[in-house]
Amino acid sequence: MTGIDPATSRSLSHRLAVEQSTCRLPSIAAGLVRSGELVWSGAVGTLDGQADGVAATLETQYRIGSITKTFVAVEVLRMRDEGLLDLNDSLRRHIDDTPFGDITIAQLLSHTSGLQAETNGPWWERTPGGTWAELMSSKPGLKFRPGARFHYSNVGYAVLGELIGRLRGQPWGEVVRRDLLEPLGMRRTTARPQGPAAHGLGVHPLADLLHVEPEHDAASMAPAGQLWSTVQDLSRWAAFLAGETAGLLSADTLDEMRSPIALDDKSGAAWTGAYGLGTQLWNIDGTRYVGHGGSMPGFLAGVRVNNETGDGCVVFANSTSGLGAVSTDLMAILADREPIAPKAWSADSDQARVLELTGEWYWGPVAFTMSATRDGYLVLGEPGAGRGCRFKPAADGWTGLDGYYSGETLTVVRDGSNRVSHLDLGSFRFTRTPYDPAADVPGDVDPAGWH
Repeated sequence: MTGIDPATSRSLSHRLAVEQSTCRLPSIAAGLVRSGELVWSGAVGTLDGQADGVAATLETQYRIGSITKTFVAVEVLRMRDEGLLDLNDSLRRHIDDTPFGDITIAQLLSHTSGLQAETNGPWWERTPGGTWAELMSSKPGLKFRPGARFHYSNVGYAVLGELIGRLRGQPWGEVVRRDLLEPLGMRRTTARPQGPAAHGLGVHPLADLLHVEPEHDAASMAPAGQLWSTVQDLSRWAAFLAGETAGLLSADTLDEMRSPIALDDKSGAAWTGAYGLGTQLWNIDGTRYVGHGGSMPGFLAGVRVNNETGDGCVVFANSTSGLGAVSTDLMAILADREPIAPKAWSADSDQARVLELTGEWYWGPVAFTMSATRDGYLVLGEPGAGRGCRFKPAADGWTGLDGYYSGETLTVVRDGSNRVSHLDLGSFRFTRTPYDPAADVPGDVDPAGWH
């Protein structure tokens, strides 16, 4: 584990201790990730919540609940990238024994399928799970029109786990272990607890008393929240979500996962939560985070990564309720006390090949400045403002990454002398002067010119 300043470490440890004490958590463990490495960790409390109990450590397993869904989603996207499925496929193309075959795989991943949240049987988190056939025979159904809105569905991820099993020919848990956990070295992430593991506990709301929560195999519902993990292991997953995928997922697919699809809309409030393809997204004072929360009887957990800096946090507690905003606070302490230094500037000769595209361009009478970046992108105007956009190189030109022009193609059009005449952006013309008569402007240019 890479070291940080001792004063920063003491501040972080103090914040964790305050969380354990004030929120009355039997134990809490957390870690911070930077540049793909665990740079700080801490644990407070005991595995059974008793003063003389075994202390929690980095190697203590906690149930991570719905963070399991991120592993399921990554495997589904890996199958998509291999050509085994398309995200727009209707479910019945791959699974023909459900009463909701018209929903798509993308809708299941993003919780926009309209499928009900929980099972029709007993409280599934507190009772042993049944088979897939038993789950389907209970007749889960739709609560909303598919695609109409965000509606979190644990049943939906049970369906995705079954999809993995059918297309891979092995149970979803075995596939995730083989394809993700083992290559990433996450050997302490398992489907059932392997000691040392924390006890799942509930804390009485009005007294300092504990209640032991049940633990079981959720079976067909396991893809919604079965896995157990540790600070060490889940920190590796935080690094994965920050971009350190070890070649198991392409950068483009990871970006696709981390893009907001459905807002968790709350009436009268600016959006602070959204969902992508298997990941939760947070907008906190304009800073975007990606990850997932998790809860099961007796356990709370979270993994959260700052999209811009790559800093990440993992946190676990063995309590049914009570965990506060400790993840955000720990990340803020690290960022404030040990800010990431910018890379030193140096010349980049590769940008010479796109220099002819830089400078002023006009969309009608509106001026935009085009510039080049060190990552090989072009920037038109100010991304996020108006029609400003970044563009990445593509086989047929440049592909937009932001706002209005996201996904649209920018084509460089040349004249007979191979000089740049104008830019075609989704049929719109950008010219070197407003309504340049020498360029091909649809609708023609006023023959009287500017007058």
